[in-house]
Amino acid sequence: MRQQVRNALKNDTILVVATVLALISCFFVPPDGQYWSYVHISTIAQLCCLMLVVVGLQRIGVFRIIASKLLRRVGTARGLVLTLLALTFFSAMFITNDVALVTFVPFAIAVMMMAHMESKTVFVCALMTVAANCGSMLTPIGNAHNLYLKALTGMSTWRFLEIMAPYTGLAAALLIAISIIVFGGKPVSEFHDLDSDSIEKGVLAPSDQKVQPDEIRVTGYGAAHGGWRSWVYLALFIVCILTVSDLLPLWVMVVVTFGTFLFTDRRAIRHVDWGLPLTFIMFFIFIGNMKRIPEFTAIAQEFVGQHPLGVAVIFSQFISNVPTTLLLSGFCDKWVPLIIGTNLGGMGTLIASMASLITYKYVTKSYPNKKGRYLGVYTAVSFSFLFVLFLLAVFIE
Repeated sequence: MRQQVRNALKNDTILVVATVLALISCFFVPPDGQYWSYVHISTIAQLCCLMLVVVGLQRIGVFRIIASKLLRRVGTARGLVLTLLALTFFSAMFITNDVALVTFVPFAIAVMMMAHMESKTVFVCALMTVAANCGSMLTPIGNAHNLYLKALTGMSTWRFLEIMAPYTGLAAALLIAISIIVFGGKPVSEFHDLDSDSIEKGVLAPSDQKVQPDEIRVTGYGAAHGGWRSWVYLALFIVCILTVSDLLPLWVMVVVTFGTFLFTDRRAIRHVDWGLPLTFIMFFIFIGNMKRIPEFTAIAQEFVGQHPLGVAVIFSQFISNVPTTLLLSGFCDKWVPLIIGTNLGGMGTLIASMASLITYKYVTKSYPNKKGRYLGVYTAVSFSFLFVLFLLAVFIE
């Protein structure tokens, strides 16, 4: 029992904290009929369906196959780094920053080793993490809290893109500039003589003794790159996008998505991180109860309402940007600075965006003696991006 508690605190810290806060708030506002109105059903449903579709795509190897194909076109060290950064930057816009990092950071570590560039792995992984955080902030589906803010405000997808485009664009320019300046034109020819299947298999399952990844277990290696499932999941992803954009009813997305996975890959449902939507629900309960306490609401609105951009950035450095969004949104009606602040707040400390911890775990697992170095490099790079993008936000505001 004691070990289970430790594992929960370690792996689902935010969920545990949210649950404790929700329970404490229940003592101040006993459960009643209004509790049902706390939970934003649209956000939870959209989040669950998108997560399930992305897990399905992961399990048939679609993202790694795309990366393998792109890798064959790489001719220089600069080109290799730009390819890795582009993979995380653009994929995070559609599959979230944490999924992009889970997918491509292990791939990048193996690829850097194959290219004899291990000395640059720490720096490249730090850049990839920043790239994922900057790419994901552009779209409503890039971050879980963006999905919530769009649904809460009723903002159109186009308006959301318009708000965040300057910051994502500047971040992309900075990433390209760093890659050009730091990484030279040293030839990289290790991948030219390999087909994409060989690269994919070499990275994921270089020997039969190693654990086989999901895509091999689900489809068998080389099963036409995911086979018919890839087209089915792509169609489901489009259904989710149309629903997020308010072009399809919510119930259609839920029924079609879960109904499809019952036939294509039931185990995918078990692989979804259900702790995330549960965390949202716990925070919804806490915020809903706190809003019913006039004294607390008055103080919170006064504190958050003056400078939502700065408060969101600062709070995110200590409790990460998703809990910050859920907490501040209950006491703020200045949605544009809140959207910008919670997205920019994903940079800075290692916990500003919980997705950043994914890279840290992979890098330190492969290079246990480089924990301090990675933490220092990532902090320097991430705070540099935060500083530049925050100046842009102040200028635009």
